Amino acid sequence: MTDQPENTVDSPGFDSPSASASGGSTSGGKRPTGGDVLVEVMRRHGITTAFGVISIHNLPLVEAVDRDLTFVEMRHEAAAVNAADAFARASGGIGIALTSTGTGAGNAAGSMVEALTAGSRVLHITGQIESEYLTPGRPATSRGVIHEFPAQPAMLEAISAYSATITDAKDVAAELEAAIARIGTAPTGPASVEWPTDLQYLATPDAQRPYDIAVEPTVEPAANQITSAAELLAQANAPLIWLGGGAAGATAAITDLAHRLGAGILTSNSGRGVVTENDALVIGNFATTPAVRELLADADVLLAIGTHFRSNETASYHLPLPEKMIQIDIEADTVGRVYPATVGIVADADRAVRALNDKITTTATDAGWAERVTAVRTQVRAELTEYIGGYAEICEALRTALPAESVIARDVTIPSSQWGNRLLPIYDRGSNIFPLGGGIGQGLAMGIGAAHARPDVPTAVIAGDGGLSVHLGELASLAGSGAHVIVLLFNDGGYGVLRNMQQKNGFRRSGVDLHTPRFDLLAASMDIPYRLVQGPGHIADDLAEAVDHRGPTFIEIDVEAVTPRPGPFVPPVHVPAEAMPKGARS
Repeated sequence: MTDQPENTVDSPGFDSPSASASGGSTSGGKRPTGGDVLVEVMRRHGITTAFGVISIHNLPLVEAVDRDLTFVEMRHEAAAVNAADAFARASGGIGIALTSTGTGAGNAAGSMVEALTAGSRVLHITGQIESEYLTPGRPATSRGVIHEFPAQPAMLEAISAYSATITDAKDVAAELEAAIARIGTAPTGPASVEWPTDLQYLATPDAQRPYDIAVEPTVEPAANQITSAAELLAQANAPLIWLGGGAAGATAAITDLAHRLGAGILTSNSGRGVVTENDALVIGNFATTPAVRELLADADVLLAIGTHFRSNETASYHLPLPEKMIQIDIEADTVGRVYPATVGIVADADRAVRALNDKITTTATDAGWAERVTAVRTQVRAELTEYIGGYAEICEALRTALPAESVIARDVTIPSSQWGNRLLPIYDRGSNIFPLGGGIGQGLAMGIGAAHARPDVPTAVIAGDGGLSVHLGELASLAGSGAHVIVLLFNDGGYGVLRNMQQKNGFRRSGVDLHTPRFDLLAASMDIPYRLVQGPGHIADDLAEAVDHRGPTFIEIDVEAVTPRPGPFVPPVHVPAEAMPKGARS
């Protein structure tokens, strides 16, 4: 969003340079359409790429974006949104997803829930039936128009931070700008705009009405809250910091504060990379380990920034935290919701931490506290490295082969949950991409989106055979795009996480042993280079070749051949003792 006076976004109006330069027609002499309006809006915001599935309900939009910018063809609407989501996270900008109406919009819903959970800057533009058939209030009855879904607006409202319907061809630019303004306003989140097909054809750049959209100002911290928090931190003998995704954008200020205080940094999975993980004070996503629990027990002040303290990262909210806690969050209802806050600061993270830095002039941190933090950081990594056996070689090879800026998109699978989300170093938050909502099967499409955001470096995707099979068609999308994506497929013949959970809790083994494709043949059918890794000593060379290839590569890892054998991973899901078979109860 460009800076505007008085917190507004002004339209270029009827005499906009872009409209007059086009002379009212496209470069091919055809009459302009709403697609040209979309292209102009995208260009105003520096958005170069859209992902989508072409349909009779979005033809003008796809045609214009494909002609003037970059359109990446996906095979499923859910994958289109996942790709746009990852593009937004990796680029720091806005991801565009174009889908059809009705069933197409419904297909996108699950991935919009992921974007909503992650607060991702996604603009989902979906078609809608022709405007003459839309009725006020959208009654449950319908005419039976092809793809009609009367409750589509309610669905879009539920899965988006903002939703709107275009009802006039002259309102297109204004509606898209309003959606983009909301996407970029903290707390950020995705927007959905439904656009009737007739209005896609009838809208033109030179007939858009002027608009004036107010932009919400940045939330400033209250002076008394900053003073109280600064006093607690200045007096702390053993301070810790916990970073969530809401700390993004405050890297420099947090790094400065942590080193002034000698404070150890814990993170949620989403907060990884806010401060680079090669920093000696960054312990990372290890809060529930025994060594970090001991550190938390001895800490006297915890500064929590932009975190919801999710259940899987706090031992289902049973993880003890220091009694004195300062919590910074842009949303007031988050402060103190899970753990009581001694001082709550409702503000933008960067402004709040900068204010704390300005206020703190002296510190009382114990001599040796920072060294103890670094020792714990080393200990938890060493313990996990030993536990994961042969996976440690793969983890180290990945980090060695990939540039620091490379995105590592991780689907929900054992390697991701066990070590990818914790041990694999993350140096830049934009490279830390994973399904925050925990949905399986989204990793490949996220990798495709991230690769288009960062085309100068390879992108890695960590996936399991079960997750990849959810969207096998996106291998064709990857092959068609030619993106530099290295797919690491960990094949254990089914849902290994759930197998382990069933075994640990004494449940019947059900629904977890899947028919698995021949991935070598599948890769060959897509003309994607393929490697099979069985046992140690091969992954480094295979990754080096994949990095040099500068296109799609498929590396299958036979989990049964990983040596030494990794320790088992069971998801941190609470099962009531009363529900477990008697022999499995502890």
